[in-house]
Amino acid sequence: MHREVRLLRQKGIDSLILAIELFNRPRDEGRTEAVLIHADHAFEMLLKAAIRHRGGRIRKLGESGTIGFKECVGKCLSDGTLKCLGEEQAVSLQVLNGWRDAAQHYLLDLPENELYIAAQAAVTLFDDLLSSVFGDHLRDFMPARVLPVSTQPPRDMDVMLADEFAFISQLIAPGSRRLSEAKARLRPISILDAASRGEDRQPTEGELRRRIQDLRNGASWQSLFPGAAALRLEFVDSAYGDGGGRTVPHRAGISIAGDLTESVVCVREAVRLATGQGAGVEVARREHTRLSMTTAHSL
Repeated sequence: MHREVRLLRQKGIDSLILAIELFNRPRDEGRTEAVLIHADHAFEMLLKAAIRHRGGRIRKLGESGTIGFKECVGKCLSDGTLKCLGEEQAVSLQVLNGWRDAAQHYLLDLPENELYIAAQAAVTLFDDLLSSVFGDHLRDFMPARVLPVSTQPPRDMDVMLADEFAFISQLIAPGSRRLSEAKARLRPISILDAASRGEDRQPTEGELRRRIQDLRNGASWQSLFPGAAALRLEFVDSAYGDGGGRTVPHRAGISIAGDLTESVVCVREAVRLATGQGAGVEVARREHTRLSMTTAHSL
């Protein structure tokens, strides 16, 4: 492996471990921003390592700097010789990058459930890429016990979003004077809703103000964010052995899968072995959560 590739890959691994560590920290100050920023950086470094490992360029001719996150995703999605991402994985990264942009450059208030989804998705997708491009796994670089941990795992998506909009309704109630907080809570939902339509963009201030006014006028959040309203969580339990009669640690992650040409996006939670040797060894017990989203175009 070329030294540049090895260094880029290690930088990505280091940032992902930091993201997990910061997710699990006992203090909230700066936690959301730090998790998103480090997870985003982890993938940019890993994608650049993948591009260079497969003989691609990460610098444009005549320019001193390297390409950015979105260009890395584009190359790894559409370049035949460099391709290592599917559409579902690209959408997952698009959502993560959109949340990171909002958190780093302005205001983003991400509820704990959604931050948990982002952290778990990062672990799963990062491991998928390590495996498909380099033949490695995260368990080769960090202890199997290193996982995002939450006492508030995702519930049914419609219940979670209904609770979120109930809270937003309090923020925009007459006399509350908490409009900025309301927009910060609406921003991640808007980004996710746009991603369901294959749009990679931030909501404008005008759009957020209009959505808030619509909510004040009695419009349902389902009509304003139809992509988010179509999200569903499906829980499936199944048991597996590790081949040696042992109970082994495992980890869960959420990735986004979909066919953008059919305007259907799915988010699924994949659980895989975090320890042991070789690929394909199953965990003693695993849970899958599938989050299905039919966009407004498909409804």
